[in-house]
Amino acid sequence: MEVRDRILVIEDDKSIRNFLHAVLEANDYDVIMAHTGTEAYSLITSRCPDLVILDLGLPDMDGMKILKNVREWSSMPIVVVSARTHEKDKVTALDMGADDYITKPFGTSELLARIRTALRHTRTGASAPGLKESGTFVSGSFVIDFDKHRVFVEGKDAGLTQNEFKIVSLLGRYAGRVLTYDYIMKEIWGPHMKNDNQILRVNMANIRRKIEKNPAQPEYIFTEAGVGYRMIEGD
Repeated sequence: MEVRDRILVIEDDKSIRNFLHAVLEANDYDVIMAHTGTEAYSLITSRCPDLVILDLGLPDMDGMKILKNVREWSSMPIVVVSARTHEKDKVTALDMGADDYITKPFGTSELLARIRTALRHTRTGASAPGLKESGTFVSGSFVIDFDKHRVFVEGKDAGLTQNEFKIVSLLGRYAGRVLTYDYIMKEIWGPHMKNDNQILRVNMANIRRKIEKNPAQPEYIFTEAGVGYRMIEGD
């Protein structure tokens, strides 16, 4: 018998909770539910879910507290699904360790795709700190060759600089996930890098001129306004 991935849904709205339960069950996930933070803590430790869907507005505590607590001892994927649309909330959740952040209302296809991405990163170990990048990332005619430190578009070397390649390879390593400006800058330029993301924006503009047919309508690296960047999913 095939073992199904177990997903814990932490959501206080009964109608949304029932909707998520139906959608996830229909897509062959084993679903458990919690409507308070206290209940969620109990289920996380006793049922060991493979992934958590976390609403931030819980009746007994802020969901950010759950995120912070779990990240102190576990790297289990956490996808935030929240009505909070402010950029600051998204950045805070992602910087605290959320694997993704989806705002309500959301599409079923989008949610399922984000879940698959988060679970896949867990399976491949791509989220492990210090992971050595090797092999290739491929999405259509776009290729990142981690061993050669080269990016190819339609078979041609894009001619990226060292820092440009570091940015692209970091995004490729976490393809499908949003990386915040602050996270990217500290990974590329070190922990003492100032929060001014102008240098990152300049690098990204140069990268897009080299890899995108139309930099104003990117196909490979997308901007999450006010939050960060996301690489297209690989093949």
